[in-house]
Parts: sequence; C-alpha cells; structure tokens
Amino acid sequence: MRPTRLTCSLLACCFALSSCGASAERSPDLQQSNSNQSNAQPKGAGEKKPRAAIDPNKFALIIAGVGGEEAYTKKFTEEASQLYDIVTNRLGFDEKNVYLLTEAASGGPENASRETDIIKSKRATAEEARKAFAAIKSDANADRVVFVMLIGHGSFDTQQAKFNLVGPDLTAKDYAALIGALPTHRVIFVNSASSSGEFVKPLSAQGRIIIAATRSGNEQNATIFADNFIAGLKDEAADADKNGRVSVLEAFTYATKLTADWYKQKNRLATEHALIDDNGDGAGHEEATAGDGSLAKTIYLDSKPIEQAGGDAELAKLIKERQRLEEEVEKLKARKAEMKQDDYDRELEDLLVALAKVNQTIKSKQK
Repeated sequence: MRPTRLTCSLLACCFALSSCGASAERSPDLQQSNSNQSNAQPKGAGEKKPRAAIDPNKFALIIAGVGGEEAYTKKFTEEASQLYDIVTNRLGFDEKNVYLLTEAASGGPENASRETDIIKSKRATAEEARKAFAAIKSDANADRVVFVMLIGHGSFDTQQAKFNLVGPDLTAKDYAALIGALPTHRVIFVNSASSSGEFVKPLSAQGRIIIAATRSGNEQNATIFADNFIAGLKDEAADADKNGRVSVLEAFTYATKLTADWYKQKNRLATEHALIDDNGDGAGHEEATAGDGSLAKTIYLDSKPIEQAGGDAELAKLIKERQRLEEEVEKLKARKAEMKQDDYDRELEDLLVALAKVNQTIKSKQK
C-alpha cells in the first residue's frame, strides 16, 4: 500500500532536518545607505574569514557602469570591487573566472591578491563586456554556473532598456543574446540599475534567475539595491533558514527588505521595487510567489559542496544529485495548484524518498 500523505509530511520533516546543505537621479546621499546599514550588521559580518574552497565550475562578470558624476562613479566602482572580493574570497570563485569591468580600468597584477587587495579591471565598454562573455563561453559548459551583476545607471525610452556603459550601451536584448549563447543551463543575472525592470522579460528562460532593482522602466531614479544585494551575499542575517548558507532567494529577500526599510527611515516614497523571475515565464515578482523563487531558493553561490565533498569524487556526485532533487522538489511545489492532489502527493513522495536515500548515503560517507 502506498504511504499516506502523513508519511509524506513526515518524510518532508526528515528532509528538512537532514539536508543542510545617467537617468533621472536623486542626490548622491544614497551613498549613505551602505554606511547606515553597516551599523546594523550582525556580529562578525565585517570580519575577514579564511578563503573559501575554490570551485572552478563558477564564473562571474561584474560591471560597474558610467556614474555620470564623480560621486556615483566612486560608489559604483567601490560596490563592484567589494563584490569582487566577496565572490573570490567568501564564495570560492577562481579569480581567473571572474571578470571585472569599471568606468576607469585599473592597474595591478592579472589576478587580484588577497594580501595586497589590488584588483585589475578592464574598462566598462560594450566591447569589453562582449569579450568577457566570449571568454566565459569558451571555458564554460552546460554544468557551469554563471553569475552576472550590473551596477550603475540604466535607461528606458519606451522602446528599449539599456545599461549605461562607457561609449555605446548594451540593451536588454543584447544581454539576452550574449547569455543565450552561453552553453550553461544555470545563469544568475542581477541588474541593479534604474529602469532595470525592463530586462526581466527579454532575459527570462528556464534555468535562469533574473533579478532587477526596479519593477519597470519607469522607475528611473538611481537605486540603492546593489548595496543591499551585496550585503545579502555576506551578512549572516540574510540566512533566513539558518542552514549556514545564503541562497540567491535569501539574498534577494534580504536586499528588498533593507531597501524598503531605507526609504521608510528617510520618510521617502520608494522609487524602486525589485523583481525576481526564475520560472522562465518573463513575469517578475517582488517576492517568492506565483512560481517565482522556487529555483532561487535552492541555488547558492558559495563553495560548500566542494568543502563537504573533501576531494571525494563519488561524494561530490551525491551532493550534486541532492542539489538536483532539492530543485525538483521546489519546482513541484510551484506547480501544486495546477495538479491533482493525488498526483502531487505521489510525485512529492517519490522525490522525498529519493532525497532521504541520498542524504543517508552522504551521511554514511562523511563519517
């Protein structure tokens, strides 16, 4: 006899316990948002931690666009440099797989040094952006993860949305084509610029997580979302489920809360409302709802799986399989409203049983 729904619920509980695993602008006083938030950071948030294990399967492209004035240029460059430090030191990206573009190219060694904190960047032009995508395309494959974040100003003329670069800009359709040419099935694309909401629909596709700082092209004021999303990638407070890791969804949720809180504290009408789309339907939402958020909930940018595997190839495969099953569970939950209850229960039960077996095998190998 097939286990009851109660059995399914109990399995779900067991799984939860065992699977830890230049636009219209306001004044540059927005730069104060980061320093104001730092006062509320949890203990240990600013401490230097040992470098994370290097995961060669992850790639990143960070672009700090044109500031339009010195204060914004400095702000965007500092945010991009901070993000570079986070992905290479805290999240385990290999420096050779991380591409940094800023308004003014910087000197230094080819690879950033943790000891010297010198970071070499290329100039944020359309040509350099295309070169970076081409380099990632040549080195990546279907199983790789690609993280792209745009920091700066954007624009929308009712026809097309752009991200402001040095010289000619790239449009949302340009980025969609560049991402579409990549062999990987997993892309996390974050556009933290003004008018970025218009990027969601053109870039949306299965396997992609698209995040925009605004809900439309009409939100054209400079944003503070970049500061807050970057904070979400490093602050322990962003780890809502307390599993020792920050998922892309948790970073997004943390950033949207900090952003909303900032406007309330300043007694200002919010001029940015971030969206997330990860179910490929091209419709973003301000929170995990209507099918969005299920993929981002299971995707992490850290290198915990590498650390957990400890060089054991078989264990690494098991951890990867656990990740796949967790994603399938979340996808199924997102489709629950469209399914018959018995079909949903049966599929969920099968997935949870498979997860329980994989977790048991992982635990036995880690002893």
